[in-house]
Amino acid sequence: MIPRLTYQLAFPDPRTASEEGIVAYGGDLTPSRLMLAYRNGIFPWYGKNDPILWWSPDPRLIMELDEFKLSRSLRKKIPRFEVRFDTAFSKVIRECSSVPRRGQSGSWIVSEMIEAYEELYALGYAHSVEAYQNGELVGGLYGVCVGGVFCGESMFAKVSDASKVAFAVLIERLREWGFDFVDCQVPTPHLKSLGAKEISRTEFLFRLRQSYQRDTTFNSVSA
Repeated sequence: MIPRLTYQLAFPDPRTASEEGIVAYGGDLTPSRLMLAYRNGIFPWYGKNDPILWWSPDPRLIMELDEFKLSRSLRKKIPRFEVRFDTAFSKVIRECSSVPRRGQSGSWIVSEMIEAYEELYALGYAHSVEAYQNGELVGGLYGVCVGGVFCGESMFAKVSDASKVAFAVLIERLREWGFDFVDCQVPTPHLKSLGAKEISRTEFLFRLRQSYQRDTTFNSVSA
């Protein structure tokens, strides 16, 4: 039986998750609970009118910073965009929430999630990467920093390859800033094509604990 969270600020051991990867349900989306979840390899993911579901899937998808596949064609497209950091977080998360997802009737980025992550952004935990053309936001992504790990949440693109360019520039900057890897959460063909790989939840939790001790800074300066 999947445990229900109470008012106490605690989570079950993520290794006790269901076969699908659900650790618990209920609780709230306060900054304290969200950051506790991320530090324990857990993230929220649920639909409108559903209870909050907390996940820790096995296997886990990660991107090693030195294994990102920057194709020659994508490299050529990077100069066509202006990439900025943390200049339009609210716009990015709302754009991500409006992107149609194959096999999904609606977005998991519900209004409560948007408000919660905007609060994380205001506290300096959540960040956005934005791709612009002619001053217009045409793509980007957002995520949460936990020590030396960037936990990617979602991305969008209104122009071909805009989100890929934002991701490529992010990877380059994370290397410069001393980060360890990107948590991509669940496997997708798109991310795997860019070099992401699956590792066991046990290995992920071990590496997360190590990376959490790192003193890294997400430098919110335009690229």
